[in-house]
Amino acid sequence: MAVGIGDDCAVLEPTPGTRLVVTTDLLLEDVHFRRRWAGPADIGWKSLAVNLSDIAAMGGQPRWVLVALACPPGTTAADADAFYTAALGLADEHGVALVGGDTSLSPAGWLVNVTLLGEAVTPLLRAGARAGDVIAVTGDLGASAAGLAVLEHPEMASRLDAAARDEVSRRHLRPAARVKEGRWLAAAGGVTAMIDLSDGLTKDLGHVLEESGGGAEVRVDHLPVAAATRAAAAALGADALAWATGGGEDYELLLTCAATQWPGLADGLARATGTRLTAIGRVVAGPPGLRLVDAAGAVVPATPGFEHFAAGRAR
Repeated sequence: MAVGIGDDCAVLEPTPGTRLVVTTDLLLEDVHFRRRWAGPADIGWKSLAVNLSDIAAMGGQPRWVLVALACPPGTTAADADAFYTAALGLADEHGVALVGGDTSLSPAGWLVNVTLLGEAVTPLLRAGARAGDVIAVTGDLGASAAGLAVLEHPEMASRLDAAARDEVSRRHLRPAARVKEGRWLAAAGGVTAMIDLSDGLTKDLGHVLEESGGGAEVRVDHLPVAAATRAAAAALGADALAWATGGGEDYELLLTCAATQWPGLADGLARATGTRLTAIGRVVAGPPGLRLVDAAGAVVPATPGFEHFAAGRAR
């Protein structure tokens, strides 16, 4: 960075031999979060984390961020300070410098827009998956949707063990971006396509299939679902599988790779980062499309992913 905050524009100096990767996300109150359970610090954290996840999906290193924040009347200086403290604290963890942004008054509700710039030697794309490739995911699925359900229904969540309740709530309010894992996977080679799981497994895998061509078969009994997520489903009378396939906002990485590369990638990622990589299915020949099947091979109905323009579905 040649010139940071203080001039009309920041002046950036990308590292020679890398490509610039850029992402932006808009978070709106009562669409992406509700203030009755998400405090300013939670909003600040998440607004950066979702952008870090996009850079992670490209196998990139996040470098510079611009943050625009609009708040309604009544917002205090302490609220704004909590927002920026959390966002910039997470930025510091990943070596990201704040290089600009803006603040404004909002006529109704909080509005956050973050633009994040990073670098990648060879960015990983959604296109590239081929028939026979293994489909795999980092970490576990459904925890964020479980956390949302717990936050929306505190009267039912009281049936849940406090440790499990806190775990799934944290996974929704303060997701972790898999930046270290994305960089390792890009450097290791063998990954043919990658995406972060923001809108749910079925929807985001669908994006990969659209860009790559072909279809996919996923074994629902192979999906990694944490014990806390299963406990939340039992306590709330919900379906943990539906959360895992369509809940969204897990911000895990979904990748495809040649079958011959799979063992080395799974073992190597676990050794390098401590993160589990789970094979959940295969890319198959034919028109784009996804089949979810159980252990017996019977088709399981797919749960739609999160739709950002659906009324009344705040995240």
